[in-house]
Amino acid sequence: MATQPDLVSSDKNSLASDASASMEADIKALHELQAAGDFSAAVAGAQRLLKAHPNNRDLLLIEAHALRMLQQTEAALDALDRFAEHHPNFSQMFLERGLCHIALRDAQAAIFNLKTAVRINPALAMGWRMLDGLYRMTGDAKSAELAARHFAHLASLPPAIVQAKVLFGDGEIDVAETLIRKFLLDVGDHPEAMRLLAQIGHMRNVLDDAETLYAGVMALVPDHDEARHEYVQVLIARHKFPQAREALEPLLKRDPRNHAHRIQAATISVGLGDFESVIPEYRDMLSEIKGDTLEARVHRADLNLWLGHALKTEARTDEAIAAYMAATTDRPDFGDAWWSLANLKTYRFSADSIAVMQTQLEDDATADVDRIHIAFALGKALEDAGDYAGSWAAYARGNAMHRASNGYIPEVFETNTREQKRVCTPAFFAKRDGWGLDDAAPIFVLGLPRSGSTLIEQILASHSMVEGTQELPDIQRIVHELQGRELNFDAPRYPGVLEELDADAIRAFGAQYIADTQPNRILGRPYFIDKMPNNFRHIGLIHLILPKAKIIDARRDPMACCFSNLKQLFAQGQEFTYGVEDIARYYRTYVELMDHWDNALPGRVLRVQHEDLVDDLEGNVRRILDYCGLPFEQSCLEFYKTKRSVRTPSSEQVRQPIFRDGLDQWKNFEPWLGALREALGPDLAPAK
Repeated sequence: MATQPDLVSSDKNSLASDASASMEADIKALHELQAAGDFSAAVAGAQRLLKAHPNNRDLLLIEAHALRMLQQTEAALDALDRFAEHHPNFSQMFLERGLCHIALRDAQAAIFNLKTAVRINPALAMGWRMLDGLYRMTGDAKSAELAARHFAHLASLPPAIVQAKVLFGDGEIDVAETLIRKFLLDVGDHPEAMRLLAQIGHMRNVLDDAETLYAGVMALVPDHDEARHEYVQVLIARHKFPQAREALEPLLKRDPRNHAHRIQAATISVGLGDFESVIPEYRDMLSEIKGDTLEARVHRADLNLWLGHALKTEARTDEAIAAYMAATTDRPDFGDAWWSLANLKTYRFSADSIAVMQTQLEDDATADVDRIHIAFALGKALEDAGDYAGSWAAYARGNAMHRASNGYIPEVFETNTREQKRVCTPAFFAKRDGWGLDDAAPIFVLGLPRSGSTLIEQILASHSMVEGTQELPDIQRIVHELQGRELNFDAPRYPGVLEELDADAIRAFGAQYIADTQPNRILGRPYFIDKMPNNFRHIGLIHLILPKAKIIDARRDPMACCFSNLKQLFAQGQEFTYGVEDIARYYRTYVELMDHWDNALPGRVLRVQHEDLVDDLEGNVRRILDYCGLPFEQSCLEFYKTKRSVRTPSSEQVRQPIFRDGLDQWKNFEPWLGALREALGPDLAPAK
């Protein structure tokens, strides 16, 4: 069947790597040959250029397409095999394969490849059109109707929007954004164009823009279910859980058994601290999955992972382990499930499980994100088994893989620290004495991750007047608002902008924080804990907007804290923890900034040394409660008996009586930590 696929503009990444204007011109000329039907010349030109540029995506696509149009189908499939070696997840490669299998009258192979193409890139109109015909031919009327609906939708859109959608689906984000912005400027509001721009905003983490655009789409087309689903995701990402629940309601009313909607509802409940209700919901959905297809196994694995998280948070550890293991049974390469078992801290892997992880870690088919998770899980498994050399090798491998992709720039935090010291002086605070919101409810527990903050939180949350919440993002949200959208890492707007704010603005930010955190205060106690560790960067802001809030710095021995971070894989953020130099540099800057707060705001921050807390629990508990203005309660010493949701990696440890075992774990790895000691320097990590 002589059908031309959705050809779009060339791969910017390939062109950039070729760094050649002549290559651009050559590819344009080859596209013109295709458009004119001169496929022999297109093949010859593409193959000539491929000798020098064997991985160029445009050339590979031109070659395969032209060979298919010349009815050299087997040669086209051979070319597509070479294509897949360089670009295994490119949607139009699968589209071409599907069209080749149509030519060979292999309906099942055609359906498989075309389904893969439109799953990767739903904007491929040709893929949907061909699937419609194939499904009708094979008697699958339901799938044919769905494919026809997708094709009709794309056919109804202006060509510029379809082209931008294809570009977006294939990762050409910059080109897609330029095209769709021009369309909106020329034509005005169009729901699908606004939706695509919102998708780009979500991908780039410009969530406020994405939220505004989706709200506009909903105003224009309230029953656009796909856009509403995406809108809910953005609200969830912004931790606007009450708003997300309201936006989701129409979807649940229209299709109450839909798993995608129910998963969003469960995510919202979790965000609001309600873990108990989602456990039966996840189990109901698991019971509804029929069959043992790959799709069913992947869906089951995801649900079991989320079920495990909820059970873990509710201290139902044995059930959580069973859920995580069920996820690994369905998906042996499911790194997140393996790491979730390791992240319980108290779980011990069997030899069989270790063997499976080792196999999956070395399997080329294992996705990079799963490989990173498995490396950290394997590190924990081997550490527990006493194989410290093997454990360190696994941790180092996981850290190296993560560091290679996370884009961490240490200078950003260091610049912020210099600016905090420049702006937030004793004179600055004295001039603004009495500003801010007069609300003593928040207790900020901050510092570095893995510093003992969860233990302090659990102790405080065991008090009848204090509610434990979670690591709340609301101070960060205020910082982002102050920072603005135009980021300048060399001369950031924040914290300098604090000097421009008057008393009313400062008080308004305090009121905003209290209002935004209110949905997390389920128990209604007079005090609540915000355990976001990175808030230590913003103590000046916290003091300004909430002068009566309490601030506790959880501090831990530098070697122990840094090593504990190096072996921890975080769900998100904390990108400074994936390299010895990065974590040491960050720790040094943290100490520098905390010393500044001690000088600028004497007595404002209570420092709690983790090792001291372990050695003298009662003395330090009384010290913490005195600082917070709270009467002593015996329950704070028996914190491990407190029944509450704990989300952090230390959740299982704080449900046990205090122990010293973890204080010196880093010493088992001392042969490999010389670089860390040196990077920390003699003031923080003196010689043995």
